[in-house]
Amino acid sequence: MNDQLKQKFGTGPVFFTAISTILGAIMFLRFGFAVGSVGFVGTLAIIFIGHAVTIPTAMAIAEIATNQKVEGGGEYYIISRSFGLVIGSTIGLALYLSQAISVAFYIMAFTEAFSTGIDWLITSFQIPAWGIWLLEQKQLISVPALLILTMIVLTKGADLGVKALYVVVATLAISMIAFFAGTTDYEANNRFDPLATVYNTATNDDTTVIALPPPVVEDSASMFKEVPVIRNQTTPAAPNSQGLSLGFFTVFAIIFPAFTGMTAGVGLSGDLRDPGRSIPLGTLAATIGGMFVYFLIAYKLAVSASPEDLADTSKLVMADIAIQGWWLIPVGLAAATISSALGSIMVAPRTLQAIARDKIFPTPALNRWISVGKGKNDEPYNASVITVVIALIFISMGAIDSVAEVISMFFMVTYGSLCLISFLNHFAADPSYRPKFRSKWFISLFGAIACFGLMFFMNTTYALLAVVFIIGLYFLISSFNPDKRSIAVIFQGVIFQLSRRLQVFLQKADKEKGNWRPSAVALTSDSFQRLGAFDMLRWIAQKYGFGTYIHQIKGYLSRQTNQEAKDIKERLIRMGEASSSNIYVDTLISPSYTSSVAQVIQLPGIAGTENNLLLLEFSKHAPTDLEDIVDNFKLIRSVDFDVAILASSERGFGLKKDIHIWLTSKDFDNANLMILLAYVLLGHKDWGEAEIKIFALYPQDTCEVERQHLYQLIEAGQLPISTQNIQIIARNPNLDTVSIVNEKSRDADLTILGFREEAVKHNGKDVFMGYSNIGNILFVNAVEQKEIK
Repeated sequence: MNDQLKQKFGTGPVFFTAISTILGAIMFLRFGFAVGSVGFVGTLAIIFIGHAVTIPTAMAIAEIATNQKVEGGGEYYIISRSFGLVIGSTIGLALYLSQAISVAFYIMAFTEAFSTGIDWLITSFQIPAWGIWLLEQKQLISVPALLILTMIVLTKGADLGVKALYVVVATLAISMIAFFAGTTDYEANNRFDPLATVYNTATNDDTTVIALPPPVVEDSASMFKEVPVIRNQTTPAAPNSQGLSLGFFTVFAIIFPAFTGMTAGVGLSGDLRDPGRSIPLGTLAATIGGMFVYFLIAYKLAVSASPEDLADTSKLVMADIAIQGWWLIPVGLAAATISSALGSIMVAPRTLQAIARDKIFPTPALNRWISVGKGKNDEPYNASVITVVIALIFISMGAIDSVAEVISMFFMVTYGSLCLISFLNHFAADPSYRPKFRSKWFISLFGAIACFGLMFFMNTTYALLAVVFIIGLYFLISSFNPDKRSIAVIFQGVIFQLSRRLQVFLQKADKEKGNWRPSAVALTSDSFQRLGAFDMLRWIAQKYGFGTYIHQIKGYLSRQTNQEAKDIKERLIRMGEASSSNIYVDTLISPSYTSSVAQVIQLPGIAGTENNLLLLEFSKHAPTDLEDIVDNFKLIRSVDFDVAILASSERGFGLKKDIHIWLTSKDFDNANLMILLAYVLLGHKDWGEAEIKIFALYPQDTCEVERQHLYQLIEAGQLPISTQNIQIIARNPNLDTVSIVNEKSRDADLTILGFREEAVKHNGKDVFMGYSNIGNILFVNAVEQKEIK
């Protein structure tokens, strides 16, 4: 165990990997351009805005890393264990691609360090044309450099990679010391102007213009040549001609990638002795230290060279300032870019390896092949091969400036996700989330908003492409991994907090009597014998209301019945998923129907409103449950619940095309609830093509009055039916209501009838019997008349 710990790394590799990526290619190749274009003050603003994103991200990483063990995969591990495997692997694959392509980016930047030497060779020696052509191909250096780096990492592992990292960081430090120690004539003869830019400073010539570089052979260096070159030019023939001025935010978009290397060391988490200490300490130190170094560099550039020289991207202005800069600065550039490439080539394969070990890819064989590790340090050999191939492809393509912007988008998604995880953990208030280092929730929230907003601010087109890519990748991964689509714990915590606060708010809020909407509770012990109650509840709750489905288990609470209840609940949940139901399901262990009813009618409303409708069910073919319903009707009436009793037939709900509502002179209180329930059913797609028919059974002398009343409701838009679907029937003293209903509704898919409490009290279960010729019946009793508006 101790030997294994000795082989692990401390905080140093995290710090040096991050700082060498932060102080990288952009610092040498474009930072002088920023100072010359927007001035010293403008550059300070760029640094501040950039670190307004990176510091919250670094704090989020430090917080998360001190709460959980960060294993192989670094950022991917944090995101996937917080957001769940599907969302986490989606972001993780985007992160991996950006890391892999970054290898190509840094290798191409590395070749720029040799441009001066190659130009000297071409001009100093007689080289044949084919030799000149060969020397001008940047792949001559970039491809061997990539292969050598890969060989170092694969054969010697991350240990030698870290040792090489120390060497290049030391070289980078020497070049930076030479830069800060250097002096220039401009510094001695000119006063420091923090607002001076190439656009407001007089030059030796009449104008300063921005010109595109001359056409060059498309190669890997084109990404550094496509930025406009600012240089002196003689006065043009047209005195009023002006150069193109670059805006602040355009310069910001060019410089921002310089600040985005602070998470590079997180990818080494699997190789660290104590990731919980090394990651926050190394990451925060590199982020804050890099910020101060950039402040000093900006000042040194501003006082040492004119704005027009700083803005000239055709040369390394830092080389003109530094002591022995003609060779130390190119060497420093080489060290910075090769260290960034080395860091990326160590981190990217480990991210891919961690994704494969989570079995995210489509086939088990592919997951096993990618996840293979070799040697005592479990080096991701096959994942490294894939990474090198991707890097070679982009090196061969040459110009990747557009791709580089997309890479930045993916990094922003990663940083935004890390900040969002920190914020959600604060909001969820999970008692198991106890990091040693704590950020503030508002800092994390600001970082997340800044990251996601800055994506569109930098380049709207590429931001949209990145979003579309990630959404498509999510659905692809989700289709391959249906077993991993469970909601992440962090989202469960957030939903819990939202639900808790909403429930408390709604309970305290003043209740105003408004339009009726169903908050129904269904009670049955025959969930798997008859689906009538389950279907009726899911139709009622789909759009306009909320439903709680309770399956009764007869017996007393014991270990056995408790396990039975859990198994039944899982079956009910799967039924709900299969039918796309928006209902809450649960089980209730109780020795009798009476005790079950007593408990159910006291259940609090889950949706924030009190339950107001009790749905019960019995079989018309074997109405054994009907006697229990009738015997407990008085108990049900002890609370202000509307009651709906479903009489299920063997025909079921038929074709779900016709709903018949029967209104009588005794249904004054029930009528509107019956009509509302029929309308609610039409809101579900299963009943989307159904139509409602109303049969009004009244004495002969009141038929016309009732007809006009119903027509008025239709004209006012309060009844979703046409006048053709209303039939007024004069009551025949020689025929009972049951006979008329059996005749008229024999083909109905659902018949809705009203019943009165007094009738149940006097006639018992006979109120619900006799309708043998028709299908399912919903008997409705309203505690009070509902208003149809």
